[in-house]
Amino acid sequence: MIQLFNYIERVSPIHRLTGASKLACMLCWVLAAMITFDTRYLILLTVCAILLFGVSKIRVRDVKVILIFSLVFLFMNNALIYLFSPEHGVGIYGSKTVLLHLAGRYSVTEQQLLYHANVVLKYTATIPVVILFISTTQPSEFAASLNKIGVSYKVSYSVSLALRYIPDVLDEFHAISLAQQARGVELSGKESLIKRLKGATAILMPLILSSMERIEVVSNAMELRCFGKEPKRTWYRERKFTALDYGTIILGFVLIGISIALQFVNGGRYWNPF
Repeated sequence: MIQLFNYIERVSPIHRLTGASKLACMLCWVLAAMITFDTRYLILLTVCAILLFGVSKIRVRDVKVILIFSLVFLFMNNALIYLFSPEHGVGIYGSKTVLLHLAGRYSVTEQQLLYHANVVLKYTATIPVVILFISTTQPSEFAASLNKIGVSYKVSYSVSLALRYIPDVLDEFHAISLAQQARGVELSGKESLIKRLKGATAILMPLILSSMERIEVVSNAMELRCFGKEPKRTWYRERKFTALDYGTIILGFVLIGISIALQFVNGGRYWNPF
């Protein structure tokens, strides 16, 4: 099975937390990292995120697909920032220290490197936490968590179904791909990109048809059980808060408080060592 947006069963303190407390802490963590550009605080968040990853006992190979995707997106983001605004950091920090001149308006400056470092740290501080939440929270409990913080239970259940369905779609795609290759459709790296894209289109139609069939089965089952008739519903996976859950939520608000306090200490979002 392709590991993407999958719940991974482990025995850890993070798995024992309720989905609502993990969701609240994750949102606060991400918001705290997005608010500030203080390199020191982002490094602290990154280190803590990596430590939490170790505590959860989730292995890197369990989530390597989403990690690779995140790294590719991170590289593209930094490359595009430098391509279109090579002196963005210079404008932010109000000084320019050239380390290496490349060509034209492109040069390597300490200010731009610090800005790119902050962008990287924002990703490294948040991606592990988001992956942890997805990997340590069962979809049913995630739906209960969303409903607990005020989201409609119909929307919450739709999100739960999507998280359950994504791994099935990926497995179906892989199975259809193998079947097409057995029929002579080349999808490996031996062929050119254009031919592989043409071959991939042969997978879309059977994938869409199988997906529509799954959707019809699920919708019929929900309709037979009168889903959506009542204004509220109970959740099988919902759990009561413990002291650890309350502590996790408090931690999330503390992180936001520190991030806001740094705005006053630094005189803005950016920490300027220059």
